[in-house]
Parts: sequence; C-alpha cells; structure tokens
Amino acid sequence: MTENFEVRAQDAGGRVGELAVPRAGVTVETPTLMPVVNPNIVTVDPSRFPEFGAEMLITNSYIINSDPDLRERALDQGLHDLLGFDGAIMTDSGSFQLAEYGEIDTTTEEILEFQHEVGSDIGTPVDIPTPPDVSRSRAEEELAETMERLELAETIDVGDMLVNAPVQGSTHLDLRERAAEHAYETSLDVFPIGAVVPLLNEYRYGDMANVVAAAKRGLGQDAPVHLFGAGHPMMFALAAALGCDLFDSAAYALYARDGRYLTVHGTEQLDDLQHFPCGCPICAAHTPRELRRLGDDERERLLAEHNLHVSFTELRRVKQAIHQGRLLELVAERAHAHPRTLDGYRGFLDHADQYERTDSVSKSTFLYTGPESARRPEVVRHRERLDRFDLPGNVLLAESGTDDEFDETWRVRPPFGPYPRELSTAYPFTAELPDVMDDAGYEAAAKGVARLVALNPETEFTLAHRGWPQSALEYVPPRVERVNIEAGHSSESRTEGVQ
Repeated sequence: MTENFEVRAQDAGGRVGELAVPRAGVTVETPTLMPVVNPNIVTVDPSRFPEFGAEMLITNSYIINSDPDLRERALDQGLHDLLGFDGAIMTDSGSFQLAEYGEIDTTTEEILEFQHEVGSDIGTPVDIPTPPDVSRSRAEEELAETMERLELAETIDVGDMLVNAPVQGSTHLDLRERAAEHAYETSLDVFPIGAVVPLLNEYRYGDMANVVAAAKRGLGQDAPVHLFGAGHPMMFALAAALGCDLFDSAAYALYARDGRYLTVHGTEQLDDLQHFPCGCPICAAHTPRELRRLGDDERERLLAEHNLHVSFTELRRVKQAIHQGRLLELVAERAHAHPRTLDGYRGFLDHADQYERTDSVSKSTFLYTGPESARRPEVVRHRERLDRFDLPGNVLLAESGTDDEFDETWRVRPPFGPYPRELSTAYPFTAELPDVMDDAGYEAAAKGVARLVALNPETEFTLAHRGWPQSALEYVPPRVERVNIEAGHSSESRTEGVQ
C-alpha cells in the first residue's frame, strides 16, 4: 500500500494522478516526464525545465559519486543547488552502468545513503537490470538478488526520501508479475519497470506492452509506475494506457546532439527538413535552414528545447485525453503512424480484459477507427456483462426495427453485438462507426451473439443482419435463425417489421 500517490482521473489503464514528494515539498501531476541530466554535459540548463512543463528531473548518483569534484560539490551544495533545479529530483543508482559494463563499485546501502546525503528526493537501490530474452535460470537468479536488495533498502534510514522498488524479470512475464508483487509488498514507494530500454531501442513495443501488463498485474492500483528509459513522445499515449505514470528521457539531448528532431510520429533528421511541422517557440522562430547555419552548441540547444516542447505537449495531450475519456482514440491515432506502435497497441489489446477493470464505464463517444477497435476494453466489458440478463422465450436480434411476433427485440450492432434497446443512447452503444464496417467488427458482434445464446439455452433467437461476412456468421451458433435483410431475404412474417 502506497501513501504518496492519488489517482484523479482514469481511462483504460491511464490515469492522471498526484505524486507527493515530501522531501522536495512538492506534489507532481502525472503522467510526467523527467528529463535526464548528466551533470558533466548540460544541454539545457535545468533551471529552465519548468518553462517546458518539467516538475521533476532524474540524474545519476553513481556518476556524481564516482567523480571526486562532483561528489564534493554535491555533498557541499546539495543536488538542487548543484543542478539549479527547484523541483523534485530522482536519482538512479548506477544500475544502468551495471547493465552496460557488468560491474560497479558501490552497494545498495552505500548508494542510498549517498543519495540521501546529497538531497535526492527519490532514491534508487542497486537492482540487477536483466536484459530481454535471457534464459529463465539467469532471470530467476538475478531477480532473487534484486528482491534481496529491495528488502535491504527497506532497512536503510533515508528519512523522508522516497525509494524506488524496480521491477525486473526480463521478458519472462510470470517473473515480472512475481517481481511486482514482491516490490509492492515492501514499504518502498515508486515502482520502476526496469530493463525495457533494449525493447524500446529495438521498437519492440508489443513485447514492452506484455512486460508492463505483467508488472501491472502484480502491483496495486495505488502504485505509481515509472517506465525506465521511455522518453520518445510517439509512445507516451500507449505507455500511459498501459498504466505508466512516470517517464524519463535523455533523448531530448542525445537526439539533438545527433541533429535529430522529435515528433509524435517518429524522429526526423534536421538535414532532411525544409519546414518544421510544429508550432513550439523554437519552430515558430526559426526555419530548418536557419538552424542548420548555427554553430554546433546553439543548434544542439535549440533542437533539445524543441524536443522538450514536443514531449511535454504530448504529455498534456495525453492527460487531457484521459480526462475526456478519449485516451484509446489517441493511442489508435498514434499507433497507426508506425507499424511498431501498432504492434504495441495490439499488445495492449491482448490484455483488454485486464484493463477493462479500471476503464471508465461512461465517457466520450467511442470512435471505431479500425479492426483494433473491435478488441477494446469496452467491447470486452459488454460481452462479459451479458450474463446479467435473463431473456424470454423468443428474441429477435436486429440492427434496427422491431417485430411484435417476438417476445423481445434487442439491438445488435458491430462491434458490440446484442444489447437491450433501452441502452441505445448509453455509452458505448452511441459509437461512431464507419459506413463500411470491417470483418473484425462483425466478428466481434457475432461473438457477442454466441455468448448471449450460450447464456440462454432455452431461448429461441433470430438474427436479422445486414450482409454480415461469412467469417462473422461462422461464430453464430447453428440454432440461431439467420435473416439477411440486406439481401432481401425474409423469414416468413416474423421479420416484416425489421428495416
């Protein structure tokens, strides 16, 4: 049970929340992005981060502790003065260096005590960041070590500094779930999902979705979740829908150093741009040609500022979508911009039953934007709730119209399938659908018919449909009488009122 995080609004797995950071004396609205600051290489002065919307940053305490000059300054001044930032500061422990180089010269106890001494607001123990696709035996062994270190971290007196409890387990989903359960049972405060950077770097968003969903199954709903290394705005909406609250990014600076320009749809090379597709202050005041003519340092700084602007603008867009109940519409929009983000959206939908539990029952209009919409949590929820109805002996399922010869008439509409006519003006049955529905929408409706029929074995059903494809009709049980209204077929007088 955590005490520092409160959810204010929710849509699918996404939530707008408040993370209280007592040592900093601030409350941070989530989802939020923490710019990564390397004290040795400052591209944008951290004192300016609030201009972009940053309420937190993250820096590496191992780098600071390993550099005699930085260590002395941090101990003397404190991190906030050293970096010139008044907001909350999270510190990493050196686990990244451990993953990169195989070993580091510190322990969980030493690094947490150092983080506390220099004034970190959220510290991190030295966990073992097990990379994707390793053997199960290695993942289990390293996870056991991480769990021991989390238990050690509980015993270290760090005052009111919050402490991260990283969730590891590689791509073994049951281990991720077990790791999350163990982390949540500790007295630690924030729950980073670690070692996903290789997945993100390789655009394996489908695998990332599976890893996050597994971790979320092991965490309580009040657990603030940090997706380590997730800094590209093209995947913020997806990661938020999966239930992640904190992101961190060195991309704003690293990409700028390489002349790369972030957009919500991907990354562009400055050299390839003739016009900026953005209205941020940098793009409004400069042309790509003008930026290319600047000196290296100035060009890098301005590109980094643009990258921060586009990142925080997308996060504000995500938060507004959550408040309006339109997060999955935004996810779908972003997903169709790139095949890999589409993989991620489909990965999320593989866990639709899990995310249905936290999805709002009533929200903005459901927009059907493609086959993936047929698998959304709202469709799953309606199908599962069909067991709440006890139907009379003779029921017509029709897209419109009624017929008095039936005991009852239900509407049937893709992708939801059958529902009582009285719910026609209720969410999600007010959905905006395309004039030409794809097969996936019809198939989802037919699965709903099949479930309703199975739940009412004594009831006789007639399905009046408008040219459903054979792939959908195959899901309809044989005992259901079918009438194709579009083809002009009828079932004697029993469907005369159906239009």
